[in-house]
Amino acid sequence: MLDFEKELKIEIIKVGKRLYQAGLAVAKSGNLSCRLDRENILITATGTFLGDLKEDDIVKVDLNTNKSEGGKNPSSELPLHTLVYKNFPAKVVLHCHPPLINGYFALNNSLKALTFETKFYLGDVPVVAQETPTVTNPEAVINALKSNSLVVLKNHGTVAIGGKFEEALSLTEALEEAVRSAAIGRLFNKEAFDELEGALKETLTKDAIAYPMFSREHIQGIVDLVNKDEFIASKGRELDLTLKLAVKLDGTDRAFRFNFEKGKIVRLDNDADAPFVISGPKEIWEQVFSGKLDSFVAVTQGKMKLDGQLGQLSKWYVPFTRLFSLFKQVKFK
Repeated sequence: MLDFEKELKIEIIKVGKRLYQAGLAVAKSGNLSCRLDRENILITATGTFLGDLKEDDIVKVDLNTNKSEGGKNPSSELPLHTLVYKNFPAKVVLHCHPPLINGYFALNNSLKALTFETKFYLGDVPVVAQETPTVTNPEAVINALKSNSLVVLKNHGTVAIGGKFEEALSLTEALEEAVRSAAIGRLFNKEAFDELEGALKETLTKDAIAYPMFSREHIQGIVDLVNKDEFIASKGRELDLTLKLAVKLDGTDRAFRFNFEKGKIVRLDNDADAPFVISGPKEIWEQVFSGKLDSFVAVTQGKMKLDGQLGQLSKWYVPFTRLFSLFKQVKFK
């Protein structure tokens, strides 16, 4: 029976081959790592071909000392990898140089989602400025990863994190496909695409008063906005948006249940007794309420927890997306 370290090395080799075969890693670009245990990680060595890795191309590194075992040096991106493991419960880090992503984001700072999959699983992908061949300011990447498990490094590639390589790889592949779709859409109808890309974002007027986050006043302010919103009201009637949905702040007893009837919140209760409960830590809720993180994306990327079936909520995706966008109109502190 294979030992755990050898199993992980075999997995890294397989992921490297898949990246190469998909055209997401060429020549000696990109690097991979995974958590071996609490104190150590495995990371690809510097100057290796991800498409043709050998077991001795994967180096064991102590997270506390950054000392490596074996005759090869770890990737030059080791500082970024170690900082990820020190800041997140992630078990894998995937950094590669996808050509379509690099080409698109070299000239653009954002990507308009053309498909539900892009919006649902990727959300707004952060773009971090990059001026050197190696990431010399990993703190900026760490900050961006707090709002999305996938980050674009301008002129350099992508960084994806997750509980397993499949998660990080699927995010990377999804963004490469989203860029491909955007390029094809522009070819088919340049004028319409440019109009979509150039549309002004909705300007939101926030209340002058800032309420403590997750206070009754804060959540009630959101309820008031939702019940005044004509779009939610219309879609709520059309889609029979009738359910109980609760939000909960992890580590506290603060929870609120929204009682929806055909798009209107008819009652707000101070509990989480509902078929659907969205919960998360304070730092994640801060990003959600400030509009930096989409709630659906937070759930699909594992940053927040949903008790209940996400598939059942998806039929109300349009009104809920609008609802979540209203969060940032209510100031909090």
